[in-house]
Amino acid sequence: MIRLRRSSRQRAARSTGALTLALVAAVIMAGCSTTEDARSNVAAGQPGFGTADEATAKLGSAAAPGEFPRTVTHAMGTVEIPAKPQRVVVLDTGELDSVLSLGITPVGMATTLGASPVPTYLADRLEGVASVGSIQEINLEAIAELRPDLILGSQLRVEKLYAQLAEIAPTVLSIRPGFPWKENHLLVGAALGMENEVTAALTSYADAIDRLKSEVEGEPTISLVRFLPDRLRLYGNKSLLGVILRDAGLARPAKQDIDDLAVEISAENIADADGSVIFYTSYGAPDATGETTVVNGAGWKALPAVAAGKSFRVNDDVWFLGLGPIGAELIVADLGKLLTPLP
Repeated sequence: MIRLRRSSRQRAARSTGALTLALVAAVIMAGCSTTEDARSNVAAGQPGFGTADEATAKLGSAAAPGEFPRTVTHAMGTVEIPAKPQRVVVLDTGELDSVLSLGITPVGMATTLGASPVPTYLADRLEGVASVGSIQEINLEAIAELRPDLILGSQLRVEKLYAQLAEIAPTVLSIRPGFPWKENHLLVGAALGMENEVTAALTSYADAIDRLKSEVEGEPTISLVRFLPDRLRLYGNKSLLGVILRDAGLARPAKQDIDDLAVEISAENIADADGSVIFYTSYGAPDATGETTVVNGAGWKALPAVAAGKSFRVNDDVWFLGLGPIGAELIVADLGKLLTPLP
């Protein structure tokens, strides 16, 4: 067993994110389905939620905060959780971020195949946490050995393993990681009986978005470029980053202003990556992903943002693997540092 140590902005709307979360808190205290009511808030013109589809909106619990036993509706149906979980296993980076943000250290976690087995920004909180395989290859025996009383993950990753996981412990799955990160965090809160704490975390994020809006001048258009082995992606609106940029009222290039996770391009078409500001990174070593070749090439250097000194390499672990509230706030902080000097 491996153990690890360790679109223009509307300034008049700056306070609506926090207002949305205040309303969500009221919904939680009333014992209603938090995500569904949060979507209603968005329909009324309030940003900050509404990133998921109607199926995700139905996930959660009708139990009062902290009340057990409780029934939780999740991507695979319903599950009974008899008592507040004490031994939690997480199977993706979003759930890992979520539970850590709530002050819970899991007993087990799935690792990634990136440069680090866990997102580096979380590593100092994970001393002694056992590995239960990788995100792509879950080790069921390792999970069972940990005697968890709750397993958290996503249908997208582990649907085929759900029956076996459910035999080990109550298992709660979101539909998918990424752009529905707020709804996923609400679902984690529902499974743990920590609805009030989740609301506090999302309120903190909304406050950070408000500060970012007040700091950034002008109307930059943000391009997101990620190099992967054998692939080069421009990220769209259905991604964690797309949601954060939307919340902040930051515009996207037309090719990335799409209702999808990403669009893939070839290195020869790197001109499609242009925006007034470019953020880029690699999933893995830059030499292995093609990043080094591209950013040293004439096509990249000819991009206006690059020529103007407005291209920034960012931390892949945070920007693309940080799929929860801790990662989201770090991204917002990075945006504030990198965008504030812009004219």
